[in-house]
Amino acid sequence: MPSDWLICTSFGTSFCPSFFSQHTMTGIIEKPRHSETSNNPYASRPNDVSALGVVDFADCDQCSRYPNRWSKIREHIAAPAAEFMGAFILCLLGCGGNCQANLSANKNVSASPAGNVVTSNLSWAIGLSLGVWISANYSGGHVNPAVTIALATVRGFPWKKVPIYLLAQLLGALCGAGVAYATYFNAISIVEGGSDIRTIAVTGNLFGTYAADYLPSVSAFFAEFIGSAMLLTGIFMATDKKNGPAPPGIVPVAIFFTVLGISSALGMDTGAALNPARDLGPRILTAMVGYGSAVFNFRNQYWLWCPTLGPIFGMIMAAFFYDAMLYRGSESITNKPSEEAERHHLHSCARQNKPRGVVETV
Repeated sequence: MPSDWLICTSFGTSFCPSFFSQHTMTGIIEKPRHSETSNNPYASRPNDVSALGVVDFADCDQCSRYPNRWSKIREHIAAPAAEFMGAFILCLLGCGGNCQANLSANKNVSASPAGNVVTSNLSWAIGLSLGVWISANYSGGHVNPAVTIALATVRGFPWKKVPIYLLAQLLGALCGAGVAYATYFNAISIVEGGSDIRTIAVTGNLFGTYAADYLPSVSAFFAEFIGSAMLLTGIFMATDKKNGPAPPGIVPVAIFFTVLGISSALGMDTGAALNPARDLGPRILTAMVGYGSAVFNFRNQYWLWCPTLGPIFGMIMAAFFYDAMLYRGSESITNKPSEEAERHHLHSCARQNKPRGVVETV
């Protein structure tokens, strides 16, 4: 008995046109696996798609890649959503780690400290590694405007995608810091001396980054520049296939150790922002919740030239240097072939691909 006839009889006439038009739907819908005498209650209910089980459209080359309307929308928002989630996790865990380590040192909050500089550094390292992990397969796992700009400048990442990536990263960082602030709101109020008191020196620096008092402006910029350059070098090192076949999932682990090393060795001077969104998002949050315009006026717009421009220039420089000295991938602008190399390549390929028996004539 033809399978199409079984579909028609089991599910009603709405599935029958494929039988009469010779365009079978058997590649999409399978006959329920039960006998005609089965006691399965689905057998007596025509058009009940539950009888089909789960239809996996991903295994069918002839089916639509969008099984429903939301899947089509998701296709367009997946990359920025992944960047948002990555930055959210980064700042939630990072700012949360800062708050726990510092607020718990106050005797009115906790009888004993619940963290220190090591746990704070671990929080940022874990936050970034998890942020990269959740977003890597959907957006590339940038989670950092400086990384996005460096890749667009040196590695051919489309510039048209840069604005939406930067916006998603900033909003994710803002929301992540917001959740951390809400979690520790009561402890912050105790340490500050009231819910209407908010100062940068006491708790504002748990969210945004601020240079140490002894550090001149040039040194602050250099600290962010060199730390960010080291971070991008670690990212390129972990993703370079010439460094050996990396096991699946190793990149987030490599980034964890890279961030942990940078924050442990270079974080004292400026707090090691290394990421414009990681600093600007929480900084905007603090301005919104009562810390005021002082978060932006600190050291003549410190937020712009140090934790924003420092990482951007540092990562661009590191990307150029790594690709010029080591990287051989064709997507890098340092490996773009010259016109002479292209002509030689085309001429050589034309001769090698010439069908046998064809005589070249002059």
